[in-house]
Amino acid sequence: MKKIGKGLRKEFLKTMIQLATAGFGLVAALAWNTAIQGIIKRVIPDTDSGLWSQVVYAIIVTSIAVFVTYSLGKMLQLEEEKEAAAEQKKAK
Repeated sequence: MKKIGKGLRKEFLKTMIQLATAGFGLVAALAWNTAIQGIIKRVIPDTDSGLWSQVVYAIIVTSIAVFVTYSLGKMLQLEEEKEAAAEQKKAK
């Protein structure tokens, strides 16, 4: 019974960490959203329509998302390769 309680506590902590991380990620994304919009408004003065500002904003955000996703994927791949190499070394 004690073992079940420890497992539940561990899962609870893992879930709380994931929720906190997601929450902080959302706050950071909103902060960057405001910052990027402010920069674009200064660089591209608002004329009749804010359409160009929105297009530039969408391109910038998409580029950042692709770059970050690609970089994190590469970092994960490198870590997995290191772990695999370490396991192979142990097996020998």
